[in-house]
Amino acid sequence: MANDPIIIPSDEDIQANKGMAVLSYIGILFLVPMLARKDSEFCRFHVNQGLVLFIIEVIINIATMFISFVGFLGIITFVFMIMGIINCVKGEVKPLPLIGGIQLYK
Repeated sequence: MANDPIIIPSDEDIQANKGMAVLSYIGILFLVPMLARKDSEFCRFHVNQGLVLFIIEVIINIATMFISFVGFLGIITFVFMIMGIINCVKGEVKPLPLIGGIQLYK
């Protein structure tokens, strides 16, 4: 995390994969760029962010079955999803707040 090198994808990589990277933040659709664009640094970064967000969403949904007031956390994950999509469209490699440092997919 703190010792990981900063990812700087090429401009060609960013321009060619913006649309695919957006799918990373839409639920289970993170699998599409994960499988289709394995060679893209830009997509891999956003797939990792989307994967972490997806796992957190699943945990929140399960917790909501037992503790009803946990459901409001879904609003936070929705905001993170929008932030991630905006970062993709702008061509930025910018980690999401709170969860951006978690590395599950390299």
